[in-house]
Amino acid sequence: MPQQLPLVIVPATNLRQPSRLIQTDEFADSNFIKLVADMMHTMHTDDGIGLAAPQIGHNIRLITIGADAFSGSAALPFSTDADLALINPEIETYSWKTAVDEEGCLSVPGYAGSVERHVTISVKALTRDGAAITFTAHDYFARVLQHEIDHLNGVLYIDRAKEVWKLDRVSSSRHL
Repeated sequence: MPQQLPLVIVPATNLRQPSRLIQTDEFADSNFIKLVADMMHTMHTDDGIGLAAPQIGHNIRLITIGADAFSGSAALPFSTDADLALINPEIETYSWKTAVDEEGCLSVPGYAGSVERHVTISVKALTRDGAAITFTAHDYFARVLQHEIDHLNGVLYIDRAKEVWKLDRVSSSRHL
């Protein structure tokens, strides 16, 4: 049964450190399999659309993305009906076109910011079973991926924000 993991929040130093690559022999380890399930459970319980391993205290290159982030996307090399775990994700290309939108973060509670991100990116990663995939993400899905991959590099959205503001209690922004 998946369990809720405690979130790491600013100013925790591990959020500012680059994460290590995950070796393929780790994929079958029962602790790694449980970590992925626990991350997905934590992401949903805390109303996040994505979660990076450093946010739960593990500086490894692992992110989870909720299926809502890519629903409606076409031609993706994975099921768009289920949440996604990406291992060792890397952004290979960025579009020139960018857009500014609001972001929040489970590791920066109570705040949101205006962040400029690339509208389209190309990503390569490994799936939980070790398959290499490459895909193109657009719009919201591209934003979520950039946000989560930033975590793996020790970068927070507040580092890129044009403006950051405190949320009031009635705000119901979904966190990246």
